[in-house]
Amino acid sequence: MSIQQLFDLTGKTAVITGGGRGLGAQMAEAFAEAGANLVLCSRKKEACEEVATQLETQHGIKTIALQCDVTNQEQVNEVVSQVKETFGTIDILVNNSGATWGAPSLEMPLEAWQKVMNVNATGTFLMAQAVGKVMVEQGSGKVINIASVAGLGGADPSFMDTVGYNASKGAILTLTKDLAVKWGTHGINVNAIAPGFFPTKMSKVVLEQGGQHILDRTPLNRFGSEEDLKGAALFLASAASDYVTGETLVVDGGMHAHC
Repeated sequence: MSIQQLFDLTGKTAVITGGGRGLGAQMAEAFAEAGANLVLCSRKKEACEEVATQLETQHGIKTIALQCDVTNQEQVNEVVSQVKETFGTIDILVNNSGATWGAPSLEMPLEAWQKVMNVNATGTFLMAQAVGKVMVEQGSGKVINIASVAGLGGADPSFMDTVGYNASKGAILTLTKDLAVKWGTHGINVNAIAPGFFPTKMSKVVLEQGGQHILDRTPLNRFGSEEDLKGAALFLASAASDYVTGETLVVDGGMHAHC
């Protein structure tokens, strides 16, 4: 198989949660350029529709945009049902929907903790479980969970006082390994990407408060760009990563390696 074939997604169907903005939209663009048909879903359907229409026009792929709250099991199951009905298969799932909440750990409201954990951890599990059933039936599939460098260890509260977010992303790292072990015999690869700091709506406050602190600890001395996640996501979605499972690919400019 040639290098071009290893990274070719022509005819594949990819579902991306939170696909209407930020990192989700960036990964959607990468998959579209590689030929995949796209299903973009989030609570805000309009944003997904805008991205889906743009990518369909530019790359000649098929797209659909669906509304989905990943914490609602009925909505998750409905999305999976619609995707199967429209495309027949689900080859790639990117669990990208996320939420955060800033508060000192001693003052974190229970409702805020539960909201963040429900979206980031429970939502990832519910979507993976529903799509996993389809992939087991197919005997193949690629699941990519979006974690974060915040889940790799403790975070300095001076710029990232987000205990619920950090804990939820740590949970995703272990969930990824566990599903990889459980689903490997069905031909399913389960991996995670742990992005560093990319300028997005969710990271805006963190970058405003601690941007220089982050850059000082990032060997490449810059934040992530609109291109920096595309290659990592395509690798884990394509045949190029067929012998990789249970891994977390850190894309952070080297920040996690800084002593």
